[in-house]
Amino acid sequence: MAFWSGTVASKVPRKILFMFTLSLSVTYLFYSLMSCYNSLQFPLQENFAYQARSAGTEETTLSRDQLFSTSPGFAEAQFSRRSTLVSIVDPEEGQKEGGYHATQQVSSTEPTRLRAATEGDLRVNCTSDYGEKKLPQAIIIGVKKGGTRALLEALRVHPDVRAVGNEPHFFDRNYEKGLDWYRDLMPSTLEGQITMEKTPSYFVTNQAPKRIHTMARDIKLIIVVRNPVTRAISDYTQTLSKKPEIPTFEVLAFKNRTLGLIDASWSALRIGIYALHLESWMQYFPLSQMHFVSGERLIVDPAGEMAKVQDFLGLKRIVTDKHFYFNKTKGFPCLKKPEDSSTPRCLGKSKGRTHPKIEPDVIRRLHKFYKPFNMMFYQMTGQNFEWEQQEESISRGSLV
Repeated sequence: MAFWSGTVASKVPRKILFMFTLSLSVTYLFYSLMSCYNSLQFPLQENFAYQARSAGTEETTLSRDQLFSTSPGFAEAQFSRRSTLVSIVDPEEGQKEGGYHATQQVSSTEPTRLRAATEGDLRVNCTSDYGEKKLPQAIIIGVKKGGTRALLEALRVHPDVRAVGNEPHFFDRNYEKGLDWYRDLMPSTLEGQITMEKTPSYFVTNQAPKRIHTMARDIKLIIVVRNPVTRAISDYTQTLSKKPEIPTFEVLAFKNRTLGLIDASWSALRIGIYALHLESWMQYFPLSQMHFVSGERLIVDPAGEMAKVQDFLGLKRIVTDKHFYFNKTKGFPCLKKPEDSSTPRCLGKSKGRTHPKIEPDVIRRLHKFYKPFNMMFYQMTGQNFEWEQQEESISRGSLV
């Protein structure tokens, strides 16, 4: 060391020595960063790499400019552009198609870490979590056969909404499994995104309001309601498709047909007594945390109803009329991406069943039964859904 300082330092200018040392440091840092860069594999890349391997092709990767994009939601945006159609899931049929299937591959994994591509690569500690799983900030709590699936799928088009596809049934069937189990079902979210789920049976579950309030007292609740007579017939039609041997709607609806006594204990009819169920929820949540969606208007004006829902959730109005196409055969709107020109995807085969023909007298009696409960519901919510005006159209038959 003395030899170096006495011989070399005296001959080499200090400035050149400094520059030489600095260049070595920069070079080392550069190779370290390159090693870190090569090890980055986002969940997005893993998903497409898996698909590529399945097809016998090379792995798909992002360019350097894309990887270092300044947009925090860039990977999400890239994923959306790769899936032009929004697929719809029918939980009864277990179908997963197109873009939704790919989304599930990402969201169903445990919190993904960025990892080195091969075991032998030079590594530095550059891993980080890509989003995190959170308990939902909003839940679609009802009602069954009201249009909850259509609403959820429309919301999932929004880039700031992340929702679990299947119904968790946590607050009515799986509560004993704990919040950690429930949280693990949720998709990972980035800052600014909302985590959601939907389970329509929550609305009619006595324990659900208290349990949800215990989890998050500031949560936002969405309830899709529909003419209770139409909803009951739709509910029956779904059951009939699974159990053709069940009695007729008229037999199940009455305790005594001659006396006109309605059997309100039958679940298909009891669900439609909305005021009764809403009273339980209002014991724990103010109306300001609830939003009521008209199932009828969701069909005839989906963009209008979606605008109100997005406002309620504090989201920018991104889902608009460009995302919907009315399918005359199905009888309800189908979803599409606005830039896509191909045929839109609709809900599964279990949606759009033709109602069985119900005797007009039965429908008239049911309207009379529900009328006082509807009036009470209108008063409680401050909204008039005008279901009484639909009696004539229902008697002619409609679609589920």
